[in-house]
Amino acid sequence: MSKMPTIRTERLKLRPFTLDDASEIQRLLSEWDVVYTTERIPHPYENGMAEEWIKAHQNDFNRGDEVTLAITHGGHGYLIGAITLRINKEYQKASLGYWIGKPYWNNGYCTESAQAILSYGFEVLGLNRIYATHMNRNPTSGRVMQKVGMKYEGHLRQHIQRWGILEDIEYYGILRNEYDKSR
Repeated sequence: MSKMPTIRTERLKLRPFTLDDASEIQRLLSEWDVVYTTERIPHPYENGMAEEWIKAHQNDFNRGDEVTLAITHGGHGYLIGAITLRINKEYQKASLGYWIGKPYWNNGYCTESAQAILSYGFEVLGLNRIYATHMNRNPTSGRVMQKVGMKYEGHLRQHIQRWGILEDIEYYGILRNEYDKSR
């Protein structure tokens, strides 16, 4: 069993989730504004869902399929959100996903944690490409992608259905050589 990473930034600590985080995950994800523009998070976020999600992380990591980390405040330790790389080893790529609890919006936490996980993906995992998508109606997520150096790659019309709405998706990506040049 491999040990999941802990990554420190100027203000944050990205660490493996523990079962002690479950109630705070449920509290943060009970906020409609947080889940409304995500592709996978259910609503309502019911009892037991956080525990099941947390329990899957280590196995996903051990298989090399995914690394999911808690975004926490570096000094005080409180939970801010989550960040994930879903890895495709064969093609040396990963998709980036994240969510931030509403009380912590507009503090730059998402950008700071995304920069840290990109570094981990390229420098530790040896990935060649990291990409991310966001719903067209969530331009704030797109600004995070731009701030971390991702390039706009396209618009996918009515690509997913969420909450009964066919959603357009914006697609961003960054290659290892682009990441290396930006450092």
